[in-house]
Amino acid sequence: QLRLVESGGGSVEAGGSLRLSCVVSGYNPSGHCMAWYRQLPDPEKEREWVADIVGEDGRAAYGDSVKGRFTISLDNAKTTLYLEMNRLKPEDSAMYYCALDLNRAVHCSPFWSDFGYWGQGTQVTVSA
Repeated sequence: QLRLVESGGGSVEAGGSLRLSCVVSGYNPSGHCMAWYRQLPDPEKEREWVADIVGEDGRAAYGDSVKGRFTISLDNAKTTLYLEMNRLKPEDSAMYYCALDLNRAVHCSPFWSDFGYWGQGTQVTVSA
């Protein structure tokens, strides 16, 4: 059974860093699109795309709000997804989810609904 399990969230002061991990078990993603999304506390807000990575060469893309501060990566086995978050801001506070799309291995979809597999989320709280 394919599972995604996130970890690494926590509370940090503004300017600090955290590293999120997402372990994929039951299947090797092997170049398929993987992404980080976040859900802000306001339930009216849409799930926000943070970053994604796809392809055997691991091409990465980032949302404007995190570009230059966050780095997405995969381990050599491509079964653990990371999100290195630096210079954190209070507005980065959210529940962070990793997601996997087994239908895409060249480009990632811009729509979160296309991702068929999700983790349970890990909370990140950044205080001012």
